[in-house]
Amino acid sequence: MNVVVRHSETSGMIAAPPSKSMTHRALVLSALADGKSTIANPLTADDTEATASVLRGLGVGLVRGEKWTVEGGEFKVPKADLHCGESGTTLRFMAAACALAKGECRLTGGKSLSARPVGPLLDALAQLGVKSTSRGGLPPVTIKGIGRIGGGETRLPGDVSSQFVSALLTVAPLADTPVEINLTTPLESRPYVAMTMDAMRAFGVEAWASRDMRWLKASLGPYRASTVEVEGDWSSAAYALAAAALTGGVTLRGLNLNSSQADRTIIEILSRMGADVSTGGGAVRVAKSTLRGINVDLSDCPDLFPIVSALCAAAEGESILTGLGRLKLKESDRLAAMAEGLTRMEIKMRCDSDSAKITGGAPRGAELDPWGDHRIAMSLAVLALAAEGETKINDAGCVSKSYPGFWDDLAAIGGRLEKR
Repeated sequence: MNVVVRHSETSGMIAAPPSKSMTHRALVLSALADGKSTIANPLTADDTEATASVLRGLGVGLVRGEKWTVEGGEFKVPKADLHCGESGTTLRFMAAACALAKGECRLTGGKSLSARPVGPLLDALAQLGVKSTSRGGLPPVTIKGIGRIGGGETRLPGDVSSQFVSALLTVAPLADTPVEINLTTPLESRPYVAMTMDAMRAFGVEAWASRDMRWLKASLGPYRASTVEVEGDWSSAAYALAAAALTGGVTLRGLNLNSSQADRTIIEILSRMGADVSTGGGAVRVAKSTLRGINVDLSDCPDLFPIVSALCAAAEGESILTGLGRLKLKESDRLAAMAEGLTRMEIKMRCDSDSAKITGGAPRGAELDPWGDHRIAMSLAVLALAAEGETKINDAGCVSKSYPGFWDDLAAIGGRLEKR
């Protein structure tokens, strides 16, 4: 599917979609808990479907409806490969969880996922007695589960993916002896690990971390089946909020203003850029105003890079975005993908390995390739609302990875678009 987006004025109110990151965590922890858990307000998207599919392959009972019911317990040895789609979260969380199966589990994925690293996690699991094989630290990955993991100290870098740390934390309570996780480099995307710890607490397990989050530990003991409600997704909400700042005024409801989600910082970024932001009652309203360039470190919230880049493209002056070194390991090389898109829209962007400089201007419509990356497609579409002329987003269906309703929501707030 391709979508044509034209200059628009936005207005209205929509609900933020459920959090993808929290839906993943609720699914995995429900499967690790003994008994029946209920997940209210789950996100149905390609990535969460991948986690659900892998869990079903391990014999986990999952009943879908308005709420999802998960029957946790002992994993069965899968009869076929466990396909993780293009979901890095699925691959990494399930690589750790599969150590609890009594037999081999082979995790595979799509083209993009097959280039995303998992080696540091496998090395850390090996220090806990878990054997595995991989293609040079890349998928496919075979976990040689024996129904349990050992304990003790495990070491790994903290600046490759916070998902490695979260994956280890989720299985640590089920180890033979306490697991201590020591990071050899500073942890980036800290809020995602905090989110994991919050989710574990909801299932009856405590986890702790040092102030700098270089040392982490969880209590031993089984997870308790629970009922959890998934809050609104700040990552997805960022697109409508950015659209409002550029082209009108929009209210997003269903957001937890005290959330541990990393991308909650979008409201701080918008405010610093000069947007009119107000909050209250679980809702955020943003209204159009003249935006200024910004200098901001995105190392703890790298998923915001594409949409913040779009904002900077239409802001006055120069913006410098840093903390971008891991973006080449996402669904695409996001630095290169955004640079190509903005250049086509006649916006200047210069990049090095860890930063980008964007000179704001007057974006012009163009034909754009999002490189199969959902966040690139959505961010360029938002910028297209403020661009002169018409913009064609090719492969627009890639948004289903995290936000299947994106195009409908964009139209609901006044986006002039045509699906082709």
